[in-house]
Amino acid sequence: MLVFDKLFINGQWVKPVKSQTFDAIDPSSEEIIAKVASGTEEDVDLAVKAAREAFDNGPWPKMSGKARAVVLRNIAAGIRDNIEAIATLETRDNGKPLPEAMWDIGDAAGCFEFYAGLAEELDSNNEETITLADDRFSSKAIKEPIGVAGAIIPWNYPLLMAAWKVAPALAAGCSMVLKPSQVTSLTAVKLGEIVEKSGLPAGVLNIITGKGRDAGNALCDHPMVDKLAFTGSVPVGSQIMKSAANDIKNVSLELGGKSPFIVFDDSDIAAAVEWIMFGIFWNQGQVCSATSRVLVQKDLYQPLLDRLVEETKKIKIGNGLEEGVLLGPLVNQNQYDQVLAAVEKGKAEGAKLLVGGKRPEGFDKGYYFEPAVFADVPTDSWIWNEEIFGPVVCIRAFDSEEEAVRLANDSRFGLAAAVMSKDKVRCDRVAKALRAGIVWVNCSQPTFTEAPWGGYKQSGIGRELGKWGLNNYLETKQITTYETEAPWGWYIK
Repeated sequence: MLVFDKLFINGQWVKPVKSQTFDAIDPSSEEIIAKVASGTEEDVDLAVKAAREAFDNGPWPKMSGKARAVVLRNIAAGIRDNIEAIATLETRDNGKPLPEAMWDIGDAAGCFEFYAGLAEELDSNNEETITLADDRFSSKAIKEPIGVAGAIIPWNYPLLMAAWKVAPALAAGCSMVLKPSQVTSLTAVKLGEIVEKSGLPAGVLNIITGKGRDAGNALCDHPMVDKLAFTGSVPVGSQIMKSAANDIKNVSLELGGKSPFIVFDDSDIAAAVEWIMFGIFWNQGQVCSATSRVLVQKDLYQPLLDRLVEETKKIKIGNGLEEGVLLGPLVNQNQYDQVLAAVEKGKAEGAKLLVGGKRPEGFDKGYYFEPAVFADVPTDSWIWNEEIFGPVVCIRAFDSEEEAVRLANDSRFGLAAAVMSKDKVRCDRVAKALRAGIVWVNCSQPTFTEAPWGGYKQSGIGRELGKWGLNNYLETKQITTYETEAPWGWYIK
């Protein structure tokens, strides 16, 4: 059994104040694979104070972007040098197939490399001259790091979501306290081990593993935290906003989704089925942007359903470390129970379950779940409107483009959407009509560090990735100078 019984605070590995631990469970076997330090309010206080000291009096915010980039690239190299071991640990902790974990860990390294480049660019483009109506004054706007950031990350992409927040924060010159999910904490600890050897000054990044009600709430409520960044559910995001309101903290939130995928009848069936499957079965459907509501034009509807059911039955389910597995277990018992309950609710609501939706035969242990395909799903049903966060896709037919757009936009979520057609003009028109922060054309789910990521409506506030992700951790300051020697002369003539 692995033991990760220490927290990373002020550049050192220290025992939690209360010396508590929690169990890390392998979702493929339900076995305990590690003991993990369980931080509490006292540990969060130590971490935040270390981050505060590092920001207020340490060298990191004052260093050039070029110097910070060296450290970020060292972190990226540390991840790449250990990519297989980290990915294996991710699979054991989260359940996702190893090839997916390898992809994620590689993306995490790439994220640090990308923001190293943006850190360097800050040295030359961090100042903007402002043209004023009064030429007696000159003015400029500069960008400065926001301060101490608190980041709370989810369990579905443990290291990658950490990178999405840590890399831009460090590039901007911020210090940070990172709180990984209690469900999947192991690769965040590995990140700490890499950071320890990267040349990052002590206190700039602190990692507190622990329960949300203990460590997470304490981080959100701490008065020395300037900014909160969160990825997760809408209810928790709402609570974080309420906590942030007490001190008027800056907040960025990437929350849930119920993303639509519109497939027009001129689409290639094989391509449509492939992207539908990738859009909902990747990572066991535990993806906030999953295109889980599929709208198919009527002439293509039945042929597409037939092919989708056929291909879904072929998916190999098993331990993510086994070769050829494309669907691992759900992350824990709670998630399994929620997805199973959603399937039962869908059947009760009148949707037609065409395949899956249960524990596969031959699996007595592990949180395995057959991917489910629902057809003729009513638009007023729970499963059509609410996020399931599992390998469950809901499909219904539509007649016209106008109907498809209306049905796609009829949601309190607005994280992502997709449209497929051979008519590029129509795709562009529909993409612009969809109320979502991310729209894919003739595909679903490709995510690039260079492009903005975030949603409309209840899917969140702000954008991550690209230059937008860096701006999350920067303040804009105006500096205006009186340029003439002549007295102002308002009071003293």
